[in-house]
Amino acid sequence: MAVHAHPDDESSKAAATLAKYVAAGHDVMVVTLTGGERGDVLNPAMDRPGVLENLPEVRREEMAAAAKVLGVQHHWLGFEDSGLPEGDPLPPLPEGCFALVPNEESTGRLVEVIREFRPHVIITYDENGGYPHPDHIKCHEISVEAFDAAGDPAAYPEAGEPWTPLKLYYTHGFIRARILRFADEFGKNGQDNPFEEWLSKWKTDQGDMMARVTTQVTCGDYFPQRDDALRAHATQVDPNGFFFAVPLEWQQRLWPTEEFELAQTRVKTAIPETDLFAGIEQA
Repeated sequence: MAVHAHPDDESSKAAATLAKYVAAGHDVMVVTLTGGERGDVLNPAMDRPGVLENLPEVRREEMAAAAKVLGVQHHWLGFEDSGLPEGDPLPPLPEGCFALVPNEESTGRLVEVIREFRPHVIITYDENGGYPHPDHIKCHEISVEAFDAAGDPAAYPEAGEPWTPLKLYYTHGFIRARILRFADEFGKNGQDNPFEEWLSKWKTDQGDMMARVTTQVTCGDYFPQRDDALRAHATQVDPNGFFFAVPLEWQQRLWPTEEFELAQTRVKTAIPETDLFAGIEQA
């Protein structure tokens, strides 16, 4: 089970891994916590009349298309997008939005889905949310709480029969070493590096998330599915933009993995791992 804040997050974070496990015969579910109602239209080709005005419905259709591409089951948890506050000082969050819902309520809803689907592995964001969007932070909080509570019969007794998931992972996509490898390849081929500005803004004390990675899943064969799922979110992903700057062949040859951090485990495993189910077959 992959728990995400908004539609499109499942396609930009570990999507090839999800597609790989679907192909291997595993049941895979994406849980989307909000509808992405307060998002913007980020693809210029979709900035046309009727799209922004009907963004919630459009994003539901996009999510259905992406889920079909990846082969995953999908569940909407039904909370309202909080938006990304901007300004100094930051404005208050909108009343009733997901980030302001008490954790007990949102965690209980997620526990119910976990107990019904019964996953062995749960994937979510780290304590920084991948990036500090309030919904991503809240997604981390309730995913950790639900991982702990789902198997406890005293917690949320109204949410169904207890089920104890065995491993909890955080996704890590902002890997500096990966970007540097692609940047070198652009240089070798006499091409401009599209990541030059991004790398120049990298803070010297920011570090590299590879220091936290415990698990790398080889999934390059499923990068085409990942890209098709991204393109399904047409309002959010520009097919001529950042996500598609590196040729697919380079990605498959130079960095054919997706990265995870094993945050909690109830089974014995050995680090580093190459499989999210490592140790579970013996449990």
